[in-house]
Amino acid sequence: MPRPLDVTSTMKTSKLLAVCGACAVSGVPAAVALAADGPDPSPLSAHSPIAPALAKHKAEHEVLRLARRKARLRDRHVRRAYVRGVQTWSLARLRRERRDLRHDIRVLRRTGGAPDVPVPAVLESIAACESGGNPRAVGGGGAFRGKYQFDFGTWARVGGSGDPAAAPEIEQDRRAALLYARAGASPWPVCGR
Repeated sequence: MPRPLDVTSTMKTSKLLAVCGACAVSGVPAAVALAADGPDPSPLSAHSPIAPALAKHKAEHEVLRLARRKARLRDRHVRRAYVRGVQTWSLARLRRERRDLRHDIRVLRRTGGAPDVPVPAVLESIAACESGGNPRAVGGGGAFRGKYQFDFGTWARVGGSGDPAAAPEIEQDRRAALLYARAGASPWPVCGR
C-alpha cells in the first residue's frame, strides 16, 4: 500500500498553522482545506486551540527580528544559542524580551552604540574651547568635526563610524570620554591644558 503524501512537511509554518486552525475551527477535514489551496483568510476564533501557538510563533519572530536589529546597531551578530533559546521560551518571557529589546534599540539609536562611560567635567571645558560646545561644528577645513573636533582616524579608533559631527551629542561625549581615559588631554593639545 503506498504511503499517503505528507503535504504538511513542505508547507511554510504560517500556512500550516492557518490551515490547521481553520480546520479546527470549522470542522472541515484538512485534506479538503489543503486541496482548496488553503483556508479562507478570515481570522481565527479567539477560542481556537491554535491561536496561542500562532501568538507564540509571532512573538518569536518579532523577538528575533528585534535581536537582529540590535545586533546590527552594535556591529555584531545574533548568537545561535540565543536563537535556539528563544524557541523554548514562554509567551510571557517572549513579551518581556520584546519590550527589553525595543528599549535597548531606542538607547542604541540615541547613543550611537557608544558604551556608557562617565564623562569627566574637564571634557566640557575642552568642548567649549574646541567648538564652543557645538556638536555639529566643523573646523580645520573639514578635517576636524563635532563637539570635540575629532578627526576621522581618531573617531574610528574610539569605535565611532561615519561623520563625528553627524553623531548624536551623547555619542560624541562618550567617545571623547573613552579617548580621555586612554590618552588624557593630549589629543587636544591647545584646549586640553
